[in-house]
Amino acid sequence: SPQSLDLQRPIDKRVYKGTQPTCHDFNQFTAGAETLALLVGFSAGQVQYLDLAKKDSASRLFNEERLIDKSKVTLVKWLPDTERLFLASHASGHLYLYDSEQPCGATTPQYSLVTQGEGFRVFSCKSKTPRNPLLKWAVGSGPLNEFAFSPDGRSLACVSQDGVLRVFHFSSMLLQGMMRSYFGGLLCVCWSPDGRYVVTGGEDDLVTVWSFAEGRVVARGHGHKSWVNAVAFDPFTPRLPEGGDGDGDAPEDPPSVTYRFGSAGQDTQFCLWDLTEDVLDPRPPPPRARSDAPSSIPRSLSRSNSLPQPGGGPQISPRVPPALSSGRFATLTLREPPEKEHKRYHSLGNISRGGGGG
Repeated sequence: SPQSLDLQRPIDKRVYKGTQPTCHDFNQFTAGAETLALLVGFSAGQVQYLDLAKKDSASRLFNEERLIDKSKVTLVKWLPDTERLFLASHASGHLYLYDSEQPCGATTPQYSLVTQGEGFRVFSCKSKTPRNPLLKWAVGSGPLNEFAFSPDGRSLACVSQDGVLRVFHFSSMLLQGMMRSYFGGLLCVCWSPDGRYVVTGGEDDLVTVWSFAEGRVVARGHGHKSWVNAVAFDPFTPRLPEGGDGDGDAPEDPPSVTYRFGSAGQDTQFCLWDLTEDVLDPRPPPPRARSDAPSSIPRSLSRSNSLPQPGGGPQISPRVPPALSSGRFATLTLREPPEKEHKRYHSLGNISRGGGGG
């Protein structure tokens, strides 16, 4: 009860020497009065399991001898609606699936290839008895900076230092879609509450909205003056019903806001972005005359920096991404270079003036 809590003192406090905590995650599925499972990742590669409701009696350390991975843990996350399984991503570019009730081996794990595809490979651990890690994913090149599960828990979005967003069907380990950044590595990723859109941020100083169903970039937002470290959707922004105003007439007012998300950057700026229907569902472009047979890479893919989902859906005609508003200081456009050139080496102004932008 609140009366028994001393609000002047922490519930638990731990001091670590030789390594620093880099990430953590509570198990919301099992959280209750009897258990409060917490994962903590560290800069040296270990992952600690704590149960704050049971104190020191329920503490376990995974990758303690750093035989699985010696690089920094970039993110730990419980699998949605599970009691024991969790994922840990590392700066090595690897993603590991753990069972919190299984031990780690006393020797370096040996792996066998399960499946592979464009920019990724999945391995299982060779062992006569169950041991961690259960699976090892090698995703992209360079550090795996962040990952996020879709709201339904079926898909996993990963962003890497190679500047690629990859979306997997988690249980089947199949690649569902890809998107490349405008420039540099991607640092953060999140899903819209309904799972229709994925937003990323990174070293191009942009926020990018990618349609999961269409497999294409919907919009890019320019407002930050440095790398974008975090993005998150507002789960309370209502999605207004489609159609008229309730009287059977088509609405005459401008489209209402349907989504909102926030982004935080190393420029110490926090931006709020509104995704409106005119951005998400723009009018189709005018018909164009059919050209010769396309090359191995269609122009629509090279212009949008994204790959569609497998299945041979309709191709989107090349066009400049639409505008995205976030107040009076942030806009979305790739047609004109920024007014002031960034002092950092990775600057959109330099790219645009050098002809490298698209």
